[in-house]
Parts: sequence; structure tokens; C-alpha cells
Amino acid sequence: MAAPLKVCIIGSGNWGSAIAKIIGKNVQKIPKFARTVNMWVFEELINNRKLTEIINQEHENVKYLPGYKLPENVVAVPDLKAAVRDANLLVFVVPHQFIRKLCDDIADQVPQNALGISLIKGIDEGPEGLKLISDIIREKMKIDVSVLMGANIANEVAADKFCETTIGSKNVQNGFLFKELLQTPSFRITVVEDADTVELCGALKNVVAVGAGFCDGLLCGDNTKAAVIRLGLMEMIAFAKLFCKGTVSVATFLESCGVADVITTCYGGRNRKIAEAFVKTGKTIEQLEQEMLNGQKLQGPQTSAEVHHILKQKSMVDKFPLFTAVYQICYEGKPVGELIACLQSHPEHI
Repeated sequence: MAAPLKVCIIGSGNWGSAIAKIIGKNVQKIPKFARTVNMWVFEELINNRKLTEIINQEHENVKYLPGYKLPENVVAVPDLKAAVRDANLLVFVVPHQFIRKLCDDIADQVPQNALGISLIKGIDEGPEGLKLISDIIREKMKIDVSVLMGANIANEVAADKFCETTIGSKNVQNGFLFKELLQTPSFRITVVEDADTVELCGALKNVVAVGAGFCDGLLCGDNTKAAVIRLGLMEMIAFAKLFCKGTVSVATFLESCGVADVITTCYGGRNRKIAEAFVKTGKTIEQLEQEMLNGQKLQGPQTSAEVHHILKQKSMVDKFPLFTAVYQICYEGKPVGELIACLQSHPEHI
């Protein structure tokens, strides 16, 4: 019988800790997975105690997922290389801006036949334009990488409230292995092959959510917000068709990673919340992130900047008025009210 597969979770924020709760319980029931799960934790002091110590003694991430117990077989490890050493399955769940350095640090620590799954919602700019986070991991680690994206607000997942999610995997067999690791009765997973589209949805919906938050700050009401969601989804589909290498299936946008994630992020989620506060307080995005997110990172504004630079390279800024308005409001001082003008003049077809 093959040795059980060792799982390592790379990251321990709000979402990473919620996923650790699921994985820790599942590996205890499924013999093909090793029972101990390492979770890399960026060490910080909480009331003069190390966060890893608190997690390992009290089995709770008191900073990023307070109020929820983690299984005792999830072990917090502050040393990144030690955490991933000899792991067969790597679950990446860190802010997207850290992924390049992180992969450089651990590429020589894992077996050649290891598999990865990225829960990271963001994109990167390469010299040729768009770069998916899974591509960065794949190139630097030389492993196959699946992605998981969906309407998954972390605290609701941790509370076992029912939700769906989508795994995109170019090698479907690997997708189903991760489904086995991650699925529970209240966390229902669909596996699709259109992995690049799944991943793009996870990044782009945060830009749409910033637009929805601006709407809330302007007290526009639900009809206007619905227009932001619909037009945002149109721009997401158009962007995917332009930039994905393979065939883009519009059906993927009807999975949890598409329309469902757009809806939940535009009504809940940190991007919406910060964008609303941006309108009401007049403070900068950076100030609000520090004041309101307790150390978590905001992805929407930064993704809008990356998207904008890519569209500029391709001379396609005019084709994506909502994405462009969000970027200009966040970074170029454009008045928030201009968002409504952008909706009013939005083309019917992109």
C-alpha cells in the first residue's frame, strides 16, 4: 500500500484557517492522507505570545479566524521550508503579491511528483501581459497545479454553512483527488477542466466588488448594484475570452466560481466593505485596509491596477469601462460619482 499523502497548507489567514478546519477533519477519516497537517504560519506576536504557540496550544487562530476551533492534527509551523518539506499535496492560500518569493524559497523542498492547489484570488503581470498565479507556481515549482474558487466567505465556511465551490484542473484526476481532500456535506465541490477561467473569475470578481462597494457608499440602491454585477460579469467574460490561452466555456461562469462568487463578494466580502468606507470617509484605500482588516490584505484595488496595465498594453482600456472606472477611482483620484456615468454609457455588447 502506498504511503499516505502528506498535506501542507501554505498560509493561515482567514481563508487558510477555514480550509485548515476542513482538511484537518477530512484527513482523519480518509486513510490515503497522512493524519498530521502542517500549516505554515507567518509568525507574529499576539499579546506577547507567538501566534504559532497559541494555535498549537489552543487550536484557534485568534487573530484571523477567532471563535472557531481548528482540529488538533493541524500543526502551525513558523518555518516555511520545514512546513513544506516532503509534502505531497500543497494548498496555497497566501496574498497573491507574495507568491513568487515564496515559491523560490520552497521549490527544492518538495517531491517531484507533488501536486498543488491554489486558493489565491489575484493575477500578476508578466512581461507578455497576463500571468495567472497558478502559472507562477507551476513554473517555479515544476508541479501540476489545480485551482479552487467560489462563493466562499471564510467565516461562513468555518461555521459549516452550506456553500458550493469550483475546482479547475487541467488534469481532472488531480482535481478529483483535491475534491476528496476538501469536500464536506456543507462544502460542495464541482470539478471542471476550464481551470484558467475558474482562476480568472476568482481574481476579477474582486474588481467588480469594489464597484459594488462604491455603489453602496453612494447609496445607489440594489437596482444600480445589480447593473454593476451584470456589467461586471460581462467584462469578466470578455476579459477571459481575450486572455485565456485555451477555449473559454461560458458555462464556467455559471459555476460557483463565476456568478455566485460575484454575487456573494458584491454583498459581503472585504472589497465591498472597504470600497463603501472609501466613499463615506474620504480616507485612502491603504488607510482603510490598516484600520478595518486586522492584518488581512485587500485584493480588489491591486487587481484592478494589474488589469488596467494589461489592458493598456493591448490598447483595450476603452472596451472595459467598469474595470477602468474602478482603477481610476482607486488610483487616479477620479470622483466616485463617475462610476454611475460609466454604467450609463456602458456598451450593450463587449
